[in-house]
Amino acid sequence: MRFNKSIVGTCVALVLTLGLAVGSLHVSAFAQSAQTAGTVNVAVGPQYDTTHVYVPAADFDRFVASVLQAFGGKTGQDGVLTVTPTPSTTRIQLVLTPVGTLSVFGFKTPIPYPFGLERTGYLVTDMDEAVRAAKATGADVLVAAFNDPIGQEAIIQWPGGVNTQLYWHTTAPSYTPLQTVPENRVYVSPDRVDAFVRSFLAFSNGSVVSDEAQAPGVEIGRPAETYRRVRIESKFGKLTAFVTDGHLPYPYGREMTGYEVSDFAQTLTKAKAAGAEIHGTASPGKHQRLAEMGGEVAPLFEPIVRGGDYQ
Repeated sequence: MRFNKSIVGTCVALVLTLGLAVGSLHVSAFAQSAQTAGTVNVAVGPQYDTTHVYVPAADFDRFVASVLQAFGGKTGQDGVLTVTPTPSTTRIQLVLTPVGTLSVFGFKTPIPYPFGLERTGYLVTDMDEAVRAAKATGADVLVAAFNDPIGQEAIIQWPGGVNTQLYWHTTAPSYTPLQTVPENRVYVSPDRVDAFVRSFLAFSNGSVVSDEAQAPGVEIGRPAETYRRVRIESKFGKLTAFVTDGHLPYPYGREMTGYEVSDFAQTLTKAKAAGAEIHGTASPGKHQRLAEMGGEVAPLFEPIVRGGDYQ
């Protein structure tokens, strides 16, 4: 089952690691001194990082149900609100799963720019401090901080064109820690990836887990080639930067978040039963699948632990 969408959104990849993969690991200079240019740490925790999913209002309930069927979990409060600084109306619901949190939007009005282009929302301890820190690291502020019904939010853009929402709640939320931490997936050009990594590391006070110059191209749908892959960890969670020329077969590049699952086969079966379309092929040391649910695609994986890396 494939639902129509007004905006192309999240891509889910199911990845099962079967054995120890050996690669030529290259850790760059910015990886070795990740925190030297760090800012004040405004992160709260990865369970508060939400993947932003925009679906047509008519498909809202079906999409939420499909996510819960595949991953388990529960929903938060469902409401109709204005969450932009200019007039608009959307249905919004939080979906809390053991492997990651989603904010689902079903706009009833046209969506004001640039909302819908951000990939992830990061909860911060102080909005003013977070915006100052982002700007100090080279990020641009696309939407200046504004009040919403439950706090404040802003949208920033990292070097390389990656959009992220920052949000703060008047009443601090309290979510159960995740069973596994998902990875925020971003696609960046070779010309801008180093600027992106430096900026994000300084903002997040994170560190580079690995910088693989020749990662297997099957991970981006190009099995005969290799590409550069940079993995970062911070208090915000995990982030993987895919460095490409943008020549990507569908649906690669559409995925926003990769979800680590304890049983790949079982999750894949549940995703199919929920109406997901399955994309992707095997890669060295793991099986990778992209599950498209309601027009939204997301990576799923069941990794082994590797020294100095996550897979």
